[in-house]
Amino acid sequence: MGFKEKFLGMFGSKSSKGTRSSFDGLTKYELDMHLAIGEYYGFKLTQAIRPSCDLKVVPSEGYRHDTYHYEDDDSQVPILIVAASREKLWNLFIDLLDPLGEIVDVVVETSHDRDVVGHNDIYRDHIDLPVLESIMEGYREQIINDGCLGIAVLNPDIVQEVQFNEHKLLIIYGEKLAKYERVLATHGVQCDERIKFINEAEHVHSTSDRYAEETKQLIVDLGMDHDGWWRDSS
Repeated sequence: MGFKEKFLGMFGSKSSKGTRSSFDGLTKYELDMHLAIGEYYGFKLTQAIRPSCDLKVVPSEGYRHDTYHYEDDDSQVPILIVAASREKLWNLFIDLLDPLGEIVDVVVETSHDRDVVGHNDIYRDHIDLPVLESIMEGYREQIINDGCLGIAVLNPDIVQEVQFNEHKLLIIYGEKLAKYERVLATHGVQCDERIKFINEAEHVHSTSDRYAEETKQLIVDLGMDHDGWWRDSS
């Protein structure tokens, strides 16, 4: 399944907000040409996602500070939202994991085989970070290019989390985020509080049947309890 098929499955003729889609009325040639664009002004996209045809958000590199609000208790936590060009994205993700410590928890977030908005979360507690990084290295291509897969790595003891989400944005949650900003600086990713991200406007995701199967194998390799998700997606 590629961009066009996944796009039709997710949005039909509507955008994610229920308004008329910028893709409406395009010929197959026009749609294919738009989806084939993999770079905007030097910012290289992964294969996982493409912006809307009207380019209300032009993908670019940078990060901004924001706040995540928890609905359950109305609390909030500082976050950094990061977009990085494809050629530096993986190494940046790996370097951002170092401040979490040697023992972490990991969550695989998958929207494969789902017909509704949202994703399934499969957890694994207490894994050595070097072991996790070694396993993820074997799935590097998929993690970067699969628009239905995200990985979150966290240390509940210090209440910090690094998420590589389905939009291929990096989101860092927690207090005292200066050390993560230093990592961003070493990779040349600059702060821009006005930056807009690809998920803040209409966009399309791409995946494949192969990636769906590889997600199951990733979950097995990570030693996760997968029964609930496989039963739900059957």
